[in-house]
Amino acid sequence: MGNKINKTNAARLLDRAGIAYELVPYPVDEEHLDAVHVAAELGEPVEQVFKTLVLRGDRNGMLVCVIPGDGEVDLKKTAKVSGNKSVEMLHVRELLATTGYIRGGCSPVGMKKHFPTYFHASCLEQPFIYVSAGQRGLQLKVAPADLIRCVEGEVADLL
Repeated sequence: MGNKINKTNAARLLDRAGIAYELVPYPVDEEHLDAVHVAAELGEPVEQVFKTLVLRGDRNGMLVCVIPGDGEVDLKKTAKVSGNKSVEMLHVRELLATTGYIRGGCSPVGMKKHFPTYFHASCLEQPFIYVSAGQRGLQLKVAPADLIRCVEGEVADLL
């Protein structure tokens, strides 16, 4: 038998929602927590490995963006789609208190509170995408439409 992978809260929430997924472990490198590195470790194309970013809007508070691993979020476009005048990245020091997750292990599923969540439209071109399972070293492989439904997300142009 292989090593048992402990289910994360994000995985349990997908179970509860009846969503099929796979938990995919990868070796963690504390120096390289970025999605490009994760894609390389998984041996998957970076356009299928999405990173979860948390931003603060000037009008509507916190929001979440799920974008391709090698993408840069466009703050102007993101502000517009989220009904804000401006948005800024949440400081990494605030991440755990705000979401319950740490950098490199932030999942769009199961944050402390439900925040508006926006997925870059390219996710729908993929049969499945990888997002953090809520801890470093573990990814969720899931169909994008199922994930979007689970977090009540919206698809938008964020890059």
